[in-house]
Amino acid sequence: MTVRLRPEIAAVPPYQQGRPAPEGGFKLSSNENPFPPLPAVVEAVQREAERVNRYPRPGSPLLQQALARELGVDAERILIGDGSASLLQQLIHAVAGVGDEVVYAWRSFDAYPLFVRTGGATPVEVPLGPDHEHDLDAMAAAITERTRAVLVCSPNNPTGTIVDPGELEAFLDRVPSDVLVMLDEAYVEFVREPVPDGIALQRQRDNVVVLRTFSKAYGLAGLRVGYAVGDPAVLRGADLTGVPLSQTALGSAAAIAALEHRDENLERIEQIVQHRDALWRALVDAGVAVPRPHGNFLWVPSRPGQEDAIHDILFANRLVAKVFPEGTRISVGEPEADELVVAAATAIQALQ
Repeated sequence: MTVRLRPEIAAVPPYQQGRPAPEGGFKLSSNENPFPPLPAVVEAVQREAERVNRYPRPGSPLLQQALARELGVDAERILIGDGSASLLQQLIHAVAGVGDEVVYAWRSFDAYPLFVRTGGATPVEVPLGPDHEHDLDAMAAAITERTRAVLVCSPNNPTGTIVDPGELEAFLDRVPSDVLVMLDEAYVEFVREPVPDGIALQRQRDNVVVLRTFSKAYGLAGLRVGYAVGDPAVLRGADLTGVPLSQTALGSAAAIAALEHRDENLERIEQIVQHRDALWRALVDAGVAVPRPHGNFLWVPSRPGQEDAIHDILFANRLVAKVFPEGTRISVGEPEADELVVAAATAIQALQ
């Protein structure tokens, strides 16, 4: 006799991390920052490493205070977590359980259904619009008396599209005040178009929580540091669903150093943005139908059933990317990979 898992757990497919690149190739599957950590970040981690025999301070108060100054909010409105994904899971589990529903666009971050189902709630997936963007009207229409939370991902992972500020405000006006709205802004630092000011919206609406991370723009993916900005009562509920002392002192020290050296980080982010835009233009010039990207990745649409062929195309070009039934997400990585990306994307589109 085997141990019986909860049915909703047994039915959930595991989250798939990007596999290693082929020999001499490029791993463009995880939206990692191609730059090495800043020297100041390395130094901060090395200093903190001398104290890893001790538990970190609960709540990472020094990082919490640094972010409060950076964002212009009270420290009690910030919750630190081991990545924004963990905080998303905590928030979902804090508000939604068996019999409840969580609404989100699809396709979006592929951990959303995992987080919803592991909490016992039911995912309500609203198809993206024709331009691979959130259909906020359809999402609002999907809200019922069973809805406990709504997820809005902007820039959307994996399609790279953003939501319009005016449309988001109109959408929030239609969401009941007792339904939690999570604005997943993991890639917001890469956006150069007008986008909603999530922090300002949170100040106006207690049912809005903004989630951000140091993994992408700040290059701390290996240390797992993220944060949520929201109503203190909501954040306390989320904190109760997390593992105590899960935020490491190494991660907090690195994030503080990254904030203290923000100018150097901003220069790197701008280089990634310029590289992203140049790669997008090269794809468009090659005739590939790629939506305008706003994160540190690009989206090459395809049709279900082509995944194996796409993996073969990528490997033939010494690339690894994240392949979904609806398309392929390719991270902006080393410039040396650009010609291979254009060749692979052109071949993927030829399958259509």
